[in-house]
Amino acid sequence: MKPFINWLEGSFTPRMNKINHNTWIVTLKDSIMQALPLIFLGSLFAMLAILNDYFPSLPNFWVLYGWTMGMISLIISFLIPFNLMEKKRLRKQRINAGMSGVILFLIIISPQVIADGQPGFSHSALGAGGMFVAIISGLFAGFVLNMFGKFSFFKEESVIPDFVRAWFDAMLPIGIVIIIGWLLVDLLKFDVYNSILAIFMPLQNVVETPWGFSLMMFIVCFLYSLGISTWVLTPVINPVLLTAIQANIDGTSQNLVTDPTIYSAYLWIGGIGCTMPLVFMLIRSKSKKLKALGTASILPTFFNINEPIVFGAIAWNPLLMIPMWLQGIILPLVVWFFTKVIAFAPIPMINFQMWYCPFPISTWLTTGSISGILLMLIIFIISAAIWYPFFKTYEKQECEKELKEIN
Repeated sequence: MKPFINWLEGSFTPRMNKINHNTWIVTLKDSIMQALPLIFLGSLFAMLAILNDYFPSLPNFWVLYGWTMGMISLIISFLIPFNLMEKKRLRKQRINAGMSGVILFLIIISPQVIADGQPGFSHSALGAGGMFVAIISGLFAGFVLNMFGKFSFFKEESVIPDFVRAWFDAMLPIGIVIIIGWLLVDLLKFDVYNSILAIFMPLQNVVETPWGFSLMMFIVCFLYSLGISTWVLTPVINPVLLTAIQANIDGTSQNLVTDPTIYSAYLWIGGIGCTMPLVFMLIRSKSKKLKALGTASILPTFFNINEPIVFGAIAWNPLLMIPMWLQGIILPLVVWFFTKVIAFAPIPMINFQMWYCPFPISTWLTTGSISGILLMLIIFIISAAIWYPFFKTYEKQECEKELKEIN
């Protein structure tokens, strides 16, 4: 185990941190983070929309959902090139870059909207269904604007006013973005929208399997146990989760691997790695250090904030890293069995992004069933059984240290 830990600490973690600080990765993460208010609002409106099933006379709250969560891809297509210009220190180009990203995104999705015969502002491509397309559109627009970031038709000593020079200089990169989109979509009749989706569809298909679900959650727990923020996976995981829950809402699929399933209904009770059972064990620990850590962590844990316990006890501690990895492997398979195999508990079919809502309240809001709460309790018990033997070993080690310090 020691050579493995040394490799993780000396080789793997520095490389992951380097990726985590890459300008393009940071841009994607920041852009999705900045869109979270719309996602949270969409969750609230989706919850209110349930009332429409029981009180038809109420206003249609799905309209508000459409103007928040339903616009998420459009917003992302603007934010990615906008933020990239900020990161590249080309602030004068950020508005032009954002506009280029939006225009390219709309060019790409327009044939899809027309073919489906739906009004443009209610089409799924503008919402979570177009996330991958929005990301590619935003990255391409950002790439072109970045290439021409310091280009100018005019010499430094030109007498033409700066704002006029900026207008003309911006025309070339914006024109390149728009013309390339026009050539591909309108003249060459290339289905860019479905081609981009086809590239990412294998990822969606793999995740929506028991082994893919378990692998994804293991990777999340593995990185978190190394002290690496799981936001590094945001550009890959979030579009998949959002697309999946949107398909559930539209009634075109019954995807299990969605944000509500993982963070609100069943899986991460107390935070990533299902750490609430461990916190309860720490509170009753014979070790003064562990008891103090558990006491300090209990309130955040109820709101699924587990940084205190992760960085205070788990990260780079082999005795607790291993059970955290096991949580990521075993618990998803249990959830899959009780929802997909024997249909004991329901699959969440509404968008609920409020991960800070305490369990089991969030379980009830996302599933509306007693069986859902029972499955959450089963997950809690299994998680506790995984943590317990490793915790007892760690507790014994800490008690011995404290005893030596006294003597």
